[in-house]
Amino acid sequence: MSRVVLVGGGVATTATAAGLRSAGFDGDIVLVADEEHLPYERPPLSKEYLAGTFDRTDFQVNHEGWYPDNDVDLLLGTRAVGLDVAERRVFLSDGGSLAYDSLVLGTGARAKTLPGFGGQRVHVLRTIADAERLGAQIKPGRHLAVLGAGFVGCELAAVAAGRGARVTVFSPGPLPLRSLGPEIGEAMLDIHREQGVEMRMEETVTSMTETIFGLELHTSSGAVIECDELLVGVGSVPNAEIAAEAGIKVDGGILTDEHGRTSAPNVYAIGDVAARYHPRYERRIRVEHHDTAMRHGANLARNLLGESEPFTEEHYFWSHQYDHNLQSLGYADGGSRVVRGSVADRSFSIFSVVEGQIRAMVALNRPQDLLQARKLMAVPHQVTGEQLSDEEFSLKSLLPQRTRQPQREVRA
Repeated sequence: MSRVVLVGGGVATTATAAGLRSAGFDGDIVLVADEEHLPYERPPLSKEYLAGTFDRTDFQVNHEGWYPDNDVDLLLGTRAVGLDVAERRVFLSDGGSLAYDSLVLGTGARAKTLPGFGGQRVHVLRTIADAERLGAQIKPGRHLAVLGAGFVGCELAAVAAGRGARVTVFSPGPLPLRSLGPEIGEAMLDIHREQGVEMRMEETVTSMTETIFGLELHTSSGAVIECDELLVGVGSVPNAEIAAEAGIKVDGGILTDEHGRTSAPNVYAIGDVAARYHPRYERRIRVEHHDTAMRHGANLARNLLGESEPFTEEHYFWSHQYDHNLQSLGYADGGSRVVRGSVADRSFSIFSVVEGQIRAMVALNRPQDLLQARKLMAVPHQVTGEQLSDEEFSLKSLLPQRTRQPQREVRA
């Protein structure tokens, strides 16, 4: 293998490049990124960057000098527009092409849009350009409406309210962040309302009219809500078209095995775009989280260099809203649900337990619970619901002796 081409300017591809170089790979590495910016982390876009506490350099994956220092050719503002998997060649938006020995597709995902909702006052949030355009409109006295009460919608609502804007959130479901369960949803619903956000649950916006003053939103309840700006935060679409057009198997993402291999020889997919097979769950899952992308890239680097290491790490993510932090680990797939801590005090964890093993958890303001659960989930263990629900019981005591050494704190 003499040349690796990485398509996509996110955490997954840059982690792959770093992993290759740190392991001693001395061939060519070319990273193709369609944005003009150096590869950056996306979570701060809806948090610190939009709040004005980060500048661009604070969330670049690597500083500018890292790429030449590590002999990584960085093609910014360049999009991969086609593949020839038989000839092992990537075609670029500038008319050029690149031959490869191994190709890594880390093309990510894009924000989903809705027909009938467009124009200068309508926003999505996926890129630096999106954040800067939206951030310029979030001001005291302005009214921002948000379609969707998922992570992007709720994080943006928190930032906008903190910057003095009036905020209204619409959701078809009864609770925000519904994937995290009713306890988290009810707590976050109350938290947002206490901060002055109007949370219109079980209400959708059916149409939009633009006026000389702003936007009129017509809702399923028959109401007409006036606002200045609108964020559409209703999910994402994997950027899998380039793979599908080349004949690579795609179904809700680029399909891969547990080693990152696609259906085409020497072509791999990682990060948000990859629908990877997970041996524990015996199914493919697609995860859009920073931590997973970083670890996935590091894993793939090892596999590119000849190891055969399946990527089975549980996915982890976090969210900051006001002075509260949410963290989640693993994939809840059946089993019993156990509460540890106080829901009323907004300091609790919800564990998903299958046959005495913790399979997943979500925590509100409980970073130490997650830290211990992460260690437990990495080793064989047995735990009961009574033990988990008892705050006096030490989760650390369930760990084998050799795994009890201090560990760097999980990012919160």
